[in-house]
Amino acid sequence: MLESRTLAGGESIRRRRECLSCGYRFTSYERIEEKQLMVVKSDGRREPFDRSKLERGIQRACEKRNISQNTIEELINEIEDQAAMLGKTTHEVSSRQLGEMVLTKLHDLDKVAYVRFASVYRKFSDVDEFIREIESLGTSFSQEEEA
Repeated sequence: MLESRTLAGGESIRRRRECLSCGYRFTSYERIEEKQLMVVKSDGRREPFDRSKLERGIQRACEKRNISQNTIEELINEIEDQAAMLGKTTHEVSSRQLGEMVLTKLHDLDKVAYVRFASVYRKFSDVDEFIREIESLGTSFSQEEEA
């Protein structure tokens, strides 16, 4: 083992490891699961937090973008940790809070992935909504092109 680090207020451990036979390095996560985190949907239903569902949504938004799988994994881990901390006392987090966390992370990472995710999350119904969202990013796009 190369390194261990505690995450999410001591509720999980991130371990950086190396295979002794081939030298391949990888990361493992050990989590203590006391009570499952529940997601409260907009209609009031509750369902267990599903990391794979979160991952699918982010993967779809990041398709054909120059974003490494490692970066996507880190983003998902950060959101999962943030959700766990948010729901620490009640063991619940709203789907709205999760969606906003994803939007915030994608906004900082990749504007196209952000707009893709926003279009599904915010249920854009026509092209005008896309245009308004892109215009709201206008200054961000200009600044990135200059860099």
